[in-house]
Amino acid sequence: MKPSSLSRRATLRELSRWAALLAAQRVAAAPDLSLPRQDRPHFDADPFTLGVASGQPRPDSVILWTRLAPQPMAPLGGMPRALVPLQWQVADDEHFARVRRSGIVWADPAQAHSVRVRADGLVPGRVWFYRFLAGDAVSPVGRTRTAPAEDAPVDRLRLVLASCQHYEQGWFIAQREIATQDIDLVLFVGDYIYDNPSPRRLRVRTHETGQHPSGQAFTLQQFRCRHAHYKLDPDLQAAHRAHPWLLAWDDHEVRNDYAGLRGDDDFDLPPEAFVQVRAAAYQAYFEHQPLALDQAPGPGGMRMHDRFAWGRLAELWTLDGRQYRDAQACNADGRYNGHMRWNCDARDDPHRTLLGTAQRQWLEQGLAASPRRWKLVGQSTQMSSWGVPMPGGRRLVFTDGWDGYAQERAALLGFIGERRIDNVVMLGGDVHRHVAARLRPRPNDPASPVVASEFVATSLTSSGMPESTMSLIRRANPDILHARSDVRGYMQLEVTERSLHCIARATDFPVLPHSRMSTLASFHVEAGRPGPQVG
Repeated sequence: MKPSSLSRRATLRELSRWAALLAAQRVAAAPDLSLPRQDRPHFDADPFTLGVASGQPRPDSVILWTRLAPQPMAPLGGMPRALVPLQWQVADDEHFARVRRSGIVWADPAQAHSVRVRADGLVPGRVWFYRFLAGDAVSPVGRTRTAPAEDAPVDRLRLVLASCQHYEQGWFIAQREIATQDIDLVLFVGDYIYDNPSPRRLRVRTHETGQHPSGQAFTLQQFRCRHAHYKLDPDLQAAHRAHPWLLAWDDHEVRNDYAGLRGDDDFDLPPEAFVQVRAAAYQAYFEHQPLALDQAPGPGGMRMHDRFAWGRLAELWTLDGRQYRDAQACNADGRYNGHMRWNCDARDDPHRTLLGTAQRQWLEQGLAASPRRWKLVGQSTQMSSWGVPMPGGRRLVFTDGWDGYAQERAALLGFIGERRIDNVVMLGGDVHRHVAARLRPRPNDPASPVVASEFVATSLTSSGMPESTMSLIRRANPDILHARSDVRGYMQLEVTERSLHCIARATDFPVLPHSRMSTLASFHVEAGRPGPQVG
């Protein structure tokens, strides 16, 4: 049954009421200058325990991040409730013989003494080194780069696609390898942290420091500790130091399968309480990532979608698949998790949305107007259909993914086909499997034209489904050229004028400290010819 217009209006009224609660959670991006100041800070322990990071490379700027936390698991990271000045520097070389840009920024206790600096006035298309100084403490040196000028000819773009790094389920050896790669940026498409502890049978890091602090996260302090726990990992720190990152988020940064302002089936939280949890999760996420100041969470949530250009070669969009979506189809009242369903007519409702109308229109307008050769779309999950047939001509589908929002998927891919938008490549994560697939408005229908290509990176550590199940999915979906769920890893892409090459790097589950990565498969997409090809 399709929801009535009356129930839609009632739902919108409910969501507006709950959204109003977010206003009380806003933390201003500007520091409160009435707070006491520590103009000459002294630290008994290293305040840069969580490392440094950079992100959002533009032609003339990049975002730099760090957080002062001498005791990272303590409230406020062991810092006083006071403003602390940090100096930041950007240099030509890692020894800082030629400092090109510098300044002072205040670390604010309202943001757990995290800082983000937009280092601007930089030369496009080159490598830079950066660091922070607080009192007599000096941060590790980070390496970053600016994007080429938007009208510049560019030979190539090299990036890593990664997602889903459950700390308890394995070591971050893939991040260790990513840190050594000759790439331009990392595109991380969700589940940077996991809000929930792993089932005991899947815990690989079993010693004291390998388990999530506090179990399930509910409060701002618990989410801060969760992010700090992940950021303490030396391999993750190394990957952040080595490359600028672009980030999209998924569900586990907040709650498994949450949808908009609704979620938390596992703990039966009423919507009003879930709004408070979501606000805490968003705030902690903002505090621990190299995001722009105008992305600070506020009454309307937190903007995550964005657009980046890489000269005349490529344009890359990052999408938010959680904040604006409708609840999953065919759930019982008050339930919001995804489920495997085969008798769910509601998923074909043309009004159901995963992206939200405004975000989808923004993406479509950007794709249609882009003058660049390649259009890359970073979003959190698998777009190609992966349902399996059931008696009576129905399909068993997972309602939390794009199969649960089938009409919006068809509309988006139909738009790409109708406008003849060339060289669109969807890049996803979430499903814990390497995937290469063709994308059509009507999945798996040879009469429907292939209009785009898709690559999905398996999880970095999080466990996947059995290979026997994956084999059934492959046989039922001929548009999927490759799918492996029994491996962990990432994808490396190289984009040139003529083609896009993709290498799937992988290791077996569980990921152990001595595990080794290897190349599982490789694919390419020829410019002007949608759909991956093997090799």
